[in-house]
Amino acid sequence: MPYVTVTAVSHPGLVRDHNEDSLVIGPWTLCGTMTENPQTLGFPLGSPLVVAVADGIGGQPAGEVASGLVVRHLASLGPTLDSERAVSEALDVINRSVYAAADRDPELATMGTTVAGVVVLAEELLVFNVGDSRVLDVSADRSTLHRLSVDDSPPLAPGRRTTSIVTQALGGAPRFTAITPHVSTAPLGTGDRFLVCTDGLTDPVPDDTLDEVLRAHDGGRAAFELWKSAIEAGGPDNITLALIDVND
Repeated sequence: MPYVTVTAVSHPGLVRDHNEDSLVIGPWTLCGTMTENPQTLGFPLGSPLVVAVADGIGGQPAGEVASGLVVRHLASLGPTLDSERAVSEALDVINRSVYAAADRDPELATMGTTVAGVVVLAEELLVFNVGDSRVLDVSADRSTLHRLSVDDSPPLAPGRRTTSIVTQALGGAPRFTAITPHVSTAPLGTGDRFLVCTDGLTDPVPDDTLDEVLRAHDGGRAAFELWKSAIEAGGPDNITLALIDVND
């Protein structure tokens, strides 16, 4: 029987004093804390399985509150996310929930977060994001890493590979701002492999290094080596990743 394994790591990195990232895998969430070691969960292929990361916006209050709220909502709504429309509508509801929570508490004003993830269905993959957290197709049969998400970032200045600026997020503004989520569908088959991660991994670690690690390792070892690559690159931000494998 086909099944899905998800191996995840969340860590504050070497510079930030706390973790503002959160993670959801099906009904399981990890909010603003860290895993000492990669954690692997298994699920039968069939019912909608949501796997996503949320990265609280730095420099604004309560990023970990915003990211935690988002992944808890996704965990609750996950079994209903069976189409692109359902995902888009869910993200709109969650965006409104972030603003509503901020409106109720002045200490949470302007809190916001990115989100990126997938919903694994029986025969296809729903891909979604708002902000600059990413979903990558890292299946063994591809020639290079293939980005399935769409960064919400301004054009890069000449010579720059990354930017910390995002052009849309869930919450993050003084007044309610609607979002236009990126939602798409990709085919799904046995042997497929996907990486969902915050920019604490992709900003310091170039694609060729990610590719090298993923070609050399699987499962928990791959997740550990990805985390280690970000740490060796200085660990400038919170690092959260989920590696998804479709198995026969």
